[in-house]
Amino acid sequence: MGRAFEFRKARKFKRWAGMAKAFTKAGREIAIAVKSGGPNPETNSSLRAAMQNAKNVNMPKDRVLAAIKRASDKDTSNYEKISYEGYAQHGVAVFLDCATDNPVRTVANVRHYFSKHGGSLGTSGSLSFIFNRKGLFKLNAEGLDPEELELELIDHGLEELKHDTDADENPELHLYCEFTDFGALQSALEEKGIEPKSAELVRLPLTTVEVTEEQGEEIMKMIDKMEDDDDVLSVWTNLS
Repeated sequence: MGRAFEFRKARKFKRWAGMAKAFTKAGREIAIAVKSGGPNPETNSSLRAAMQNAKNVNMPKDRVLAAIKRASDKDTSNYEKISYEGYAQHGVAVFLDCATDNPVRTVANVRHYFSKHGGSLGTSGSLSFIFNRKGLFKLNAEGLDPEELELELIDHGLEELKHDTDADENPELHLYCEFTDFGALQSALEEKGIEPKSAELVRLPLTTVEVTEEQGEEIMKMIDKMEDDDDVLSVWTNLS
């Protein structure tokens, strides 16, 4: 059928594989949210955020509902959130947020990624002086008045509003808050009828490390391996 067909098939399979991993991670976030606050999104802000994030990666509604039902089953594996900290090559700090039903497996995998790529796994809290935990809400900027929105949300925990764009260069508004104000800001947006494109807790570096292009490529190889792991939800670095 020709090289063009093979290229399209390979690209399609790669996209499907990426979607499958995104759905797996979204399902784990839903499971954790259900187990911590119950299966009703109306009373569980963490579940509402997890469902929104699942929608953001195009996870079908029936799969979202199935994930909630599975998490409500007492026989379902009990996923828990665990974080790992360490250093990549060239002094770059790396923070991983994971969701796992087998911490022994997860820490073994994480340690392997660090050691194989010339890094080292650190102890819990060793990077607390490098990363600041914040809440981040990404909104479609169309039809919103940023100045008015900022004034209305500042009493609900809004710390900073930034203009940005998504992967398709569509304008976005990024709303930052302290992680302790995440629920309050989420509720304020819901009361205003604003549905975020995504809502998550992020780790922002307080200091950054500059590396060469070649060094950056070395580090990204390790990060790619980490992000491919189903147990890893997010990878944060202070790479400049």
